[in-house]
Amino acid sequence: MTAALLILFAAVAHAAWNVLVKRQGASGPVFFALVAGSATVLAAPFAIPLLVATQPPASWLGWALVSAAFHTAYMLLLQRGYRVADVGVVYPLARGTGPLLSVAGAVLLLGERPVIVTLTGAALVVAGVVVIGTASARPGAQGAGGSTERVGAGAAAHDAAARLRRGVIYGSAVGVSIAGYTLWDAAAVTGAGLSPLGHFWASLALQTLMLTALALRRTPAPRILREEARRHLPVAVAVGVLSTASYLAILTAYGFAPVSVVAPARELSVVLIALAGWLLFREPHPARRLAGAVVVLAGVALLAV
Repeated sequence: MTAALLILFAAVAHAAWNVLVKRQGASGPVFFALVAGSATVLAAPFAIPLLVATQPPASWLGWALVSAAFHTAYMLLLQRGYRVADVGVVYPLARGTGPLLSVAGAVLLLGERPVIVTLTGAALVVAGVVVIGTASARPGAQGAGGSTERVGAGAAAHDAAARLRRGVIYGSAVGVSIAGYTLWDAAAVTGAGLSPLGHFWASLALQTLMLTALALRRTPAPRILREEARRHLPVAVAVGVLSTASYLAILTAYGFAPVSVVAPARELSVVLIALAGWLLFREPHPARRLAGAVVVLAGVALLAV
């Protein structure tokens, strides 16, 4: 019951910060440096005493560094994938392969032995996520007769094929990064015995440094950085609080349920985001989104058995 409540809270918080980002229209390393930085500052009074009092630096610094690298790679790969490929390809691949690889890694690397009901539930969650994600895929180009139209159709088909390849590459890479930080952070709090708050705070602090360095390299003018902060700081702070609370709930849930259950169950947030996309942003294909949501909920129900 505790794990279920933590996962539900995490899903609501995760969906909420995604809706905020969508409304704000903000992205890029500057914005996410503000997000990570604000969360780091706000959590510092609680996390630093806990981290210093319970763990020597040698025991947590390496864990935090690798975690930060995985989380930073996830953010950068996802944004890049959305720029060069279709969301309808990148999103379902990322959110589908992430939990799938996490379950496989939990079995192969963490020694978990999920029962058939758990594996079936995880498979249903992945399938439902793919159904929801492909609801936003755009239809392929179609040509009508004539040589000019055929040339145009051929160029459009070539462009569509290229975008599809890029979508598969980036979507899969994002899924690998999701599985990477899922398994690494789970091992940190369950195997190494690090506190969820202390471990993730150290990871956030390092993410802030990485993203800030990248933002300064790409945006050297201090004026631009100040302008971004002025425009997006309130939303960045809200996103930092919600995203941190969401992930801390997941890290805590690893103490009550195995990774092979928590990793796919946290995709419940995809259902909430899909419904928000339909109800708040009037995104298309509500029937497919609802069908995918039903499949995901069925999978989550099996995971709770």
